[in-house]
Amino acid sequence: MTALVDTNVVLDVLLAREPFLSDSIRVLEAVEISRCRGLLCATTLTTIHYILRCAVGTKVSGKRVGDLLSIFDVAPVNRPILETAVGKNFTDFEDAVMHQAAIQAGADCVVTRNITDFKNADLPVFTPAQFLAALDLERRSES
Repeated sequence: MTALVDTNVVLDVLLAREPFLSDSIRVLEAVEISRCRGLLCATTLTTIHYILRCAVGTKVSGKRVGDLLSIFDVAPVNRPILETAVGKNFTDFEDAVMHQAAIQAGADCVVTRNITDFKNADLPVFTPAQFLAALDLERRSES
């Protein structure tokens, strides 16, 4: 399964945000050990770098982005993705861009804590806990 992981899930891990930390760590671990293919939207990486730079400094922020790039593939953002996202019925343009990038990169789903922001998605959308359950189900059905 290929999942585009939303910015909020990654930030939950990097900023140790409770009560979301445990499930979000497990999502990133699933990507790291290749239980699934993980994608981050290109805009997620710039947002994470900016937020972390403000919180912990440039050096640590750059290291964390490098760590993410070592385990995740990147869903690119280009003009056609932006143009398609503008026409989508999403409340938040950033989420529409992420959704379109996920589709173009071949994602099977989006993992986010804000499911309602993706109510008009063309892909399945899971919370971290739902995604982990789906991975477990997929593993059992393959056995």
